[in-house]
Amino acid sequence: MADFFQTGAIATLHRLGKPDVARLEAELIEYTQETPIALVLPCHVRELGSPALRQILRELKQVPYLKQVIVGVDGATLRDWQRARKLFGALPQRPVLLWNDGPRMQRLFARLEDADLSIGAAGKGRNVWLCWGYVIASSQARMAAMHDCDIVTYSREMLARLCYPVAHPSLGFDFCKGYYARCSTQLNGRVMRLLVTPLLRALKSIVGQAPFLVYLDTYRYPLAGEFALDVDLVRRNRIPFDWGLEIGLLAEVYRNCAPRAICQSELCDNYDHKHQELSTRDPERGLNRMAVDVTKSIFGRMAAEGIRLDAGLFDTLAVAYLRQAEDMLRFYAADAAVNGLRFARHDEENAVATFARSIQLAARTFLKDPLWTPLIPNWNRVQSALPDFLDEFAHAVGLDNRP
Repeated sequence: MADFFQTGAIATLHRLGKPDVARLEAELIEYTQETPIALVLPCHVRELGSPALRQILRELKQVPYLKQVIVGVDGATLRDWQRARKLFGALPQRPVLLWNDGPRMQRLFARLEDADLSIGAAGKGRNVWLCWGYVIASSQARMAAMHDCDIVTYSREMLARLCYPVAHPSLGFDFCKGYYARCSTQLNGRVMRLLVTPLLRALKSIVGQAPFLVYLDTYRYPLAGEFALDVDLVRRNRIPFDWGLEIGLLAEVYRNCAPRAICQSELCDNYDHKHQELSTRDPERGLNRMAVDVTKSIFGRMAAEGIRLDAGLFDTLAVAYLRQAEDMLRFYAADAAVNGLRFARHDEENAVATFARSIQLAARTFLKDPLWTPLIPNWNRVQSALPDFLDEFAHAVGLDNRP
């Protein structure tokens, strides 16, 4: 059984007792009469036909309360696109698919660029942003939930626990972030355990208990890819197009939402998805690249909150991070030992060393150009610059989804 400790800055909703998915879904059916839910699924062509996606589709077929399912498909040729339509077409919710590499979408991207609205390179962040645009353009949902398409341990309970806090008419939440344990025969989630947590605590040891850092450190799993939010936040939030999506979104929620309207919900007993390679020597690949992007996102948002970042702070941070990471290694080694899990100390130390270099690279990049940002303009700005764009967007998606 999970604990019921409240971490402080935001509400934590725990998974206590025996799960009752039927009750959650029955109540969600009632709540969605006033708050229709859109489910956003960012999907890369590599995930089509994978065991994880097949499991997700089996579970989604049983979900009775969704108003919309919107699938953003990245990297698809015409043949891949037809395959994706056939695969997702088996869902009873009649999902709408976005062919992000199709000719109609590419013409829309050109219109955005011509209006000086850069949406960055292809990736998960841009995919989610496009799906959000369709949520707004179709005007069918009042909230949107999102999760990845590579969750090996997926169950419909996860989706219900994610949607419930925002859909419930009297709980008062506009944003819900998922969290969970990640372990198998060993502790997983290296970027979270060995980068984000020690980095945030090292920064707090240097700059003090800055509210933004306290807020981020309150999340049990800030890199979790599952979240649900009110459609007003869908319109207002800017999100990064790079690997900093999750941190960037949390920063936007911090800016646009009162803390009392933010929660995190425990989704499941254990969670597993595809694992990335560490890529020790190449900062453009794997977890190394993710670490650089995540760290740059944290630095950028700290600066936006008025926290001074200079070369002296980054020199101190290099040492403070290693001290915090060493302590975390000892804690995790003990946690693994008491639970009979394997703890590969050399691999963990190697990850810390890699992430230390990632932090240094992110710091150099930030100092070189502190005004650079991977944030995509929010949909309110797009509508202001191009009043007819959402109608054109919805029309193009409709043509791509014709029988």
